[in-house]
Amino acid sequence: MTSKLSKLPVSVLIPAKNEEENLPACLASVARADEVFVVDSQSSDRSIEISESLGANVVQFHFNGRWPKKKNWSLENLPFRNEWVLIVDCDERITPELWDEIAAVIQQPDCNGYYLNRRVFFLGKWIRHGGKYPDWNLRLFRHAKGRYENLNTEEIRNTGDNEVHEHVVLEGKVGYLKNDMLHEDFRDLFHWLERHNRYSNWEARVYLNLLTGNGEDGTIGANLFGDSVQRKRFLKKIWVQLPFKPLLRFILFYIIRLGFLDGKAGYIYGRLLSQYEYQIGVKLYELRDCGGKLNTSSTPKAVQPAPQPEAAPTQSPL
Repeated sequence: MTSKLSKLPVSVLIPAKNEEENLPACLASVARADEVFVVDSQSSDRSIEISESLGANVVQFHFNGRWPKKKNWSLENLPFRNEWVLIVDCDERITPELWDEIAAVIQQPDCNGYYLNRRVFFLGKWIRHGGKYPDWNLRLFRHAKGRYENLNTEEIRNTGDNEVHEHVVLEGKVGYLKNDMLHEDFRDLFHWLERHNRYSNWEARVYLNLLTGNGEDGTIGANLFGDSVQRKRFLKKIWVQLPFKPLLRFILFYIIRLGFLDGKAGYIYGRLLSQYEYQIGVKLYELRDCGGKLNTSSTPKAVQPAPQPEAAPTQSPL
């Protein structure tokens, strides 16, 4: 049991919805924080019960289909009693070594935020190759100094109410922590596929915005000579122009970036990423050429009655 004296002056923000399988381990890993907020979206499972039983403050978020989404709303509205906030997803864990490092850096005045590196586990295997590691995320920052970028995708249906791939725009200097956090989802492949089906809706709109030059105001920007996230955004602007992206995604992950070194889990992950890229491409085509609908006809065509066969001539009896 973590003693009260060992609590760190950090407020943890955990966005959640129906995460009863992941929340116990997640909440246990952030027990050193002075306070924990679980911002829930009307969960129908035991998420609220579990969160409250483990000492978290549960706040309900009701998405109205417009900006802001859950994390930015939380940064604007939650009564944090600490200057520093740490944002943790339900399927992520903060290790004791990372907490020790956090305890040291929040005492230093030179940075307003820190990137955390993430180890992604899939089918019991750390996906160390294929470009999945390092995986830098700006998660620890002075909450008054940072907000998530708006990529103008909130009106797209079936993408959820939470910022997923948006990045934090932060005032001031940013540092990098040495110890990793862990990404280990305890649910099954059904949920992985369901989640990426939603993500592909979001990605299709981002691709469209990149192709048309829309939605760049208020974002981290794309810069080949910027930080790792800005370089990734720059390369994405090139990526969206390329043909055969599903095949290229597999080749890039599995061969060029050595995903095959992660064994069977790496192969399956690479195949699923290729499928994910295909979903994005199809949904992008749907947005550009079909007005975001499966079929473009606004009114059903009238069904014409089938022609009736002509009646045979009646013969008069002799």
